[in-house]
Amino acid sequence: MAARAAAPQQHAYVLHHYDWSETSLVLELFTREHGRIAVVAKGAKRPYSQLRGVLLPFMRLNVGLSKPSKLQEQGVAEVQTLRSAEWLGGATLPAGAALFSGYYLNELLMKFLPRHDPHPQLFDAYALALPQLSQPEEQQAAQAALRAFELRLLADCGLLPELSVLATTQQDLQAETLYTLSADSGVQLPAYEAPQLRGRHWVALQAALLHGSVAALQQACEQCCTDHGAALKAVLRALLQYHLGQRPLRTREVLVEAQKLLN
Repeated sequence: MAARAAAPQQHAYVLHHYDWSETSLVLELFTREHGRIAVVAKGAKRPYSQLRGVLLPFMRLNVGLSKPSKLQEQGVAEVQTLRSAEWLGGATLPAGAALFSGYYLNELLMKFLPRHDPHPQLFDAYALALPQLSQPEEQQAAQAALRAFELRLLADCGLLPELSVLATTQQDLQAETLYTLSADSGVQLPAYEAPQLRGRHWVALQAALLHGSVAALQQACEQCCTDHGAALKAVLRALLQYHLGQRPLRTREVLVEAQKLLN
C-alpha cells in the first residue's frame, strides 16, 4: 500500500501542549491557513527527537502534517499527526514581563478561537506582536502591539461593536469629544466615570481595522497610547472580560501575584 501523502507545509506557532503518552504530545497550534488546530507529535518527548528542541511557544515554525483522513474531513476526528517542524528563525522565547504578555496572547487565542477557523489577519497581528514584546526600550510600541492584537481578535470573533458612530443615533463621532465603549451596545457619551477616548481615535481604530493592515492598526493604537494609553487598555480588557464571562485569564492572575511578591 502506498504511503499517505503529506499535506502541504504551513507556518504555525505552538500555543499549548498536553502529555499524550510517555513519549508523545498533543499540541495546540495556531496556523495562518487553518486557525487553531490540534496535532499529535509522536515521540516528541524522547531525548533524541528532532522535534524536542523546536516545539516551543513563540517560535515561528514551518510544520508538515499528515493529510486529513476521511473521518477528519467529516468532522468525526480533529487531531492530525505532526510529521515535521522546522524553526524559521527570528525571535525566540521572550523574558520577564514580555513572557507573561506572550502567554497572555496564547491564552486569548485558546479561549476565543474555535478549532479550524482561520484568521490570517489575526495570525499576522500575533506574529508582529511577539518580537515587539521583547524590546523593553520600546514599551509604547509593545503596548500598541498588544492593543492591536486585542482589537483584531475581538473584530475577527464578531465581538467588537462599530467604533466610528454613536451607538444610540448612528451619527458620526465628533473629533474632540470624549466617548466610552459599552460591550453590549457600542460607542457612547460617558454617563458615568469610565475609560474614554476622543472621537478621532475611535474613528482611526475603525478605519485601521477595515484597512486590514496590521501595521496601520498598530500605528492607530500607538497614537491612542500616546494620548490615552491607560484608557484604551482598560476599555479592551473590560470588553474581553465581558465576553469571557466567569472564565478568568490565568496569565493575568499569575502576573498580579508575581507583582505582589516583588513589591
